[in-house]
Amino acid sequence: MNVILQKSRFTLAVVTVIAVLLAGGTGMAMAAKVKVTLSGDQEVPPVSTSAKGSGTIIVGANKSVKGSVKTSGVDGKAAHIHEGAPGENGPVIIPLKKKSAKVWSVPAGAKLTDEQYKSYKAGNLYINVHSAANKGGEIRGQIKP
Repeated sequence: MNVILQKSRFTLAVVTVIAVLLAGGTGMAMAAKVKVTLSGDQEVPPVSTSAKGSGTIIVGANKSVKGSVKTSGVDGKAAHIHEGAPGENGPVIIPLKKKSAKVWSVPAGAKLTDEQYKSYKAGNLYINVHSAANKGGEIRGQIKP
């Protein structure tokens, strides 16, 4: 009887380890990779500019955020992920780091709150690149899951 109990415990331990590994893998597999296109006409109010940008934002099932955008035609002074629906301005939730003259990236360890994650799922987050000429933002792109 003792041997059967030991085998059952071992089997349960193996199943638990496999379940934990699969759950971790599922969280990674469920990360959403979103292409973002930035332009002046998405700004509120719209900005007449030849500047543009594009990039990829990855939001994990654990609400972690990674990614970057590359710009052209703009001397960006700051860039952020904001919370706001299309056509609306909203608060900064994640400041982006300037990696080079034209590349902005999400800082390591960035994570959305539960409410921000709901906004993300609803398409109500956006990236904004600010310039000296357009302090409120020169180019913008919604992050649409």
